[in-house]
Amino acid sequence: MPTISTFYGIIIMMYLKDKEHNPPHIHAFYGDEAASFYIANGEIYEGSFPSRAKKMVKEFVLKYKAELLEMWETGEYKKLKGLE
Repeated sequence: MPTISTFYGIIIMMYLKDKEHNPPHIHAFYGDEAASFYIANGEIYEGSFPSRAKKMVKEFVLKYKAELLEMWETGEYKKLKGLE
């Protein structure tokens, strides 16, 4: 599972499309917490995440929505700059 970005201790990853299921989503890790987030709206899909970290992941997803959807569709991954 390629790492797409890291920021503020949050790691953003995405599985390869042919091994993953719809809807398009990313996986986020923060300490012992793990959750999946919809690419469409940045909302939590599965798992749990601390409130502040959840807001940052949502901001990241909405900022890079087009790039994340392109990666989901093509399977061609690239690193994205984290939040500052």
